[in-house]
Amino acid sequence: MPGVIMTNVGEEKEYPGKLTMRVFTTCVVAAFGGLIFGYDLGISGGVTSMDPFLKKFFPDVYEKESNMEASDNQYCKFDSQKLTLFTSSLYLAALVASICASTVTRKCGRRVTMLLGGLLFLVGAGLNGFASKLWMLIVGRLLLGFGIGCANQSVPIYMAEVAPYKYRGALNMMFQMAITIGIFVANVLNYVFAKMENGQGWRYSLGFAAVPAVLIMIGALFLPDSPSSLIERGQDDKAKEELIKIRGTTDVEEEFRDLIAASEASKAVKHPWASLLKRQYRPQLTFAIGIPFFQQLTGMNVITFYAPVLFKTIGFGATASLMSAMITGACNLLATGISISTVDKFGRRTLFMEGGIQMFISQVLIALAIALKFGVNGDPGVLPKWYAITVVVMICIYVAGFAWSWGPLGWLVPSEIFPLEVRSAAQSLNVSVNMIFTFFIAQVFTTMLCHMKFGLFIFFAFFVFVMTIFIYKLLPETKGVPIEEMSVVWQKHPYWKKFVKAAPAEDSVC
Repeated sequence: MPGVIMTNVGEEKEYPGKLTMRVFTTCVVAAFGGLIFGYDLGISGGVTSMDPFLKKFFPDVYEKESNMEASDNQYCKFDSQKLTLFTSSLYLAALVASICASTVTRKCGRRVTMLLGGLLFLVGAGLNGFASKLWMLIVGRLLLGFGIGCANQSVPIYMAEVAPYKYRGALNMMFQMAITIGIFVANVLNYVFAKMENGQGWRYSLGFAAVPAVLIMIGALFLPDSPSSLIERGQDDKAKEELIKIRGTTDVEEEFRDLIAASEASKAVKHPWASLLKRQYRPQLTFAIGIPFFQQLTGMNVITFYAPVLFKTIGFGATASLMSAMITGACNLLATGISISTVDKFGRRTLFMEGGIQMFISQVLIALAIALKFGVNGDPGVLPKWYAITVVVMICIYVAGFAWSWGPLGWLVPSEIFPLEVRSAAQSLNVSVNMIFTFFIAQVFTTMLCHMKFGLFIFFAFFVFVMTIFIYKLLPETKGVPIEEMSVVWQKHPYWKKFVKAAPAEDSVC
C-alpha cells in the first residue's frame, strides 16, 4: 500500500480547490430546507393573532381578548395553554424526528432525509390549511414538526461537508438566510391575508407552507450526494468524482484520503450515541448541548413566534402588530446577510460575542421601556406613536444582534465541529436540544409574560450574559479549518487539550 505522509501534530492542512458554481448552486438548493423552518416560525404568531382564527379554534382566548378593557392587565390577554400548544406541539415532533433522522442520514444519505422532510411538511401544510377541527391543526403541526426535524438534521451537515473550508462559514449560513427569508415571507403573507374580508386568511397563511415544502423536495431530487456520505455508504469511486467536481480541481488526493480515513474511523464506531459520551468527544458534546440551549434562551424565538401577539399585547392594533412583525422580519433578513459576508473574515467567536453584548443591552432597554409604560399592572393607557416606534427600533436592534451571531452560528458551529464517526448522532442531539427548548419557550411564553411581565426580558438578558461568557471561555476559533482537521483546534485550546490528545507524529504509515 503506498505510503501516506502524515502532518505533524497541530499542523493545519490547506486543501486545494476553489468556490465552484456547482458548490454554490448546491448549497443554495440545500438551503431550501431552512425555508420550511423559517416559514413556520414566522407564520405561527401571525395566525394566532388573527381574530377569525381565534374565534374558530380558541374561542375562550378570543372572548378574553375582545372583552378586555384598556384598564385590564394586558400582559395576560393571550395566556392560554391550548393556544401555545398549537405553536409548540410542532417542536416535540421535530425532536422525535431529529433522533430518527440520524439513522436515515447515516444509512441512506443526506438527500433522502431532506426529501422525507419536505414530504412530511407538505402533508402537514395541507392538513392545516383545510382544518375544520382543532385535532386537525394539532396533527398537521406534528407532521410539520417531523418535516422540520428531518431538514434541520440533514441540511447543515450536508452543507458543511460540501463547502470548501475557506468558504464554509458563508455557505453554511445560507441555511440561516433561508430561515430568515421564510420568516419574512410569512410575516408579509400574514399581513396581506389578515385583511381578507371573508375571515379565511389564516387558511392561506397555513396552506402556503406547501410552497417551501415542494421547493425542498424538488431540490433534494437534483442535489448530488456529498463525498462524505458516498464514502460512508461504500461508494468511494463516485465520491472521488464528486469531490473533483465540487472542488474544481483534480488535485484532491489529500482531502480524499482524509475523508476515507474519517469514514473508516466512523465505521469502527458501532454505537455513535454511546461514543458521544467518551472523554475525547467532550468538547463536541458540550457545544452540541450548550449552543442550542443558549440559542433558545436568547429570547429570539419569543420575538419570532409571537411578535404579532407581543406587539398586540403592548398596545399595537391587529394590523399594526403584523406590520411591526414584518419590519423586524426584514431586519432579521438584512442582518443575516451581513453575517454571511463577515463570518469567514472576522471569525465565529467575534460575531458570537459582539452579538451577545448587543442583545444584552437592547433587552435591558426593552424591559425598561415596557416597565415605564405598562408598570406591574399592565395598564398601557394611550400608546403614543413615538413610543411604539421606539419599541420597534429597540427590538430591531436586538433582532439584528441575534441575526448576525447566535442565529446562523447556532447552526454553523455545531455542524462543522463534529468528526464523521459521531456527526449524525451529534447533529441529532444538537437539533433535539434545540427543539426541546424551542418547545419549552413556545409553550410557556404567554404564561411567563403574564406572571413575569417586563421582567421576562431581564430573564432572557441574564442568559445572554451567561452564554457570552460561555463562548469567550470555551469556544476556539474554527474559521478556515478543514472539517476533517477540526481536532487541531481542540488540541490547541488551553482547556479542551486535556480531553483531546494529539495523535503521535509519524513520518510515514502504511
